Amino acid sequence: MSAQVIAPVPQATVVFPLSFANMLIARKLNYLITSFSNPFMNKKITLTVFTSLIATAIFALEPPPVGSAAPDFSLPDAKGETHSLSQYKGKYVVLEWFNPECPFVKKHYGTDNMQKLQKEYTDKGVVWLTIDSNAPGTEGNLTPEQAQKVATSWKTHETALLLDPDGKVGRAYGAKNTPNMVIINPDGKIVYHGAIDSKATPNPADIPSSTNYVKAALDQSLAGKSVSTPQTKPYGCSVKYKSS
Repeated sequence: MSAQVIAPVPQATVVFPLSFANMLIARKLNYLITSFSNPFMNKKITLTVFTSLIATAIFALEPPPVGSAAPDFSLPDAKGETHSLSQYKGKYVVLEWFNPECPFVKKHYGTDNMQKLQKEYTDKGVVWLTIDSNAPGTEGNLTPEQAQKVATSWKTHETALLLDPDGKVGRAYGAKNTPNMVIINPDGKIVYHGAIDSKATPNPADIPSSTNYVKAALDQSLAGKSVSTPQTKPYGCSVKYKSS
C-alpha cells in the first residue's frame, strides 16, 4: 500500500496539549492503525476514515494557552522581506489575521477603526503583524502585489502584512477567524487571544458601543498591569486553510 495516500501532517513549531476532542481522535487513530493487522477489516474503508481523522486532528488543534510561549515563525511580507517573531523579542507584538473580502474585517477597516488602532500602538512601539493565512484560490488570499495594493488603498498602519499561504502559522496559533487577534508580551508570552471587540457582527454601527478587547489589553499591558480579559471567542469569517 502506498504511503502517499495519507496526507502528511503540517510541521508545527510547538506541540500543543490535546483537547478532549483530540484525545478521542487519537484513540480512534490508534484503533484504526491496529485494525490494519486484522484480515477481516476492509482496508480501503479503514484508510479513508484514517485519512479523514488526520485532517480533522489538524484543524482541531486549539490555540496555545494564554501565558504560554508564542510559537516562533518566519514569513515574508508583501515586499518580500522576511519577518520572524523572534526578531521582535523585547517588544509587544500584535498578530491580526486578515481577509480583505470578509465583511467582519471590512467593518473595522471601512470605518478606519483598525487603522487608528494600528497607528495608535505602533506609534507607542508596538509591532503589528497582519497575517493572511488564506490558501491560494480561496477568498481573501493575496499575492504580494495585491497585498501592497490593499495596504496602500486602505491606508493601513501595520508594521508588516505577512503572507502565510500554506497556513502553517495560522494553524500554529489556532486562528480560525478573520479578524483573529493575538497579543504577545516582550518575554514572548501570549497575553491575549480572541476577538477584537465584544460585538460579533459585521455592522460598523456597533463599534462605538462595543468593548475593544485589544485596546484594553494593550493599555493594561503597557501600563504594567495584568490583562483583565485575556481570552475571548473570536468571530468573523473562517480562515480558508490549504487542504492537507
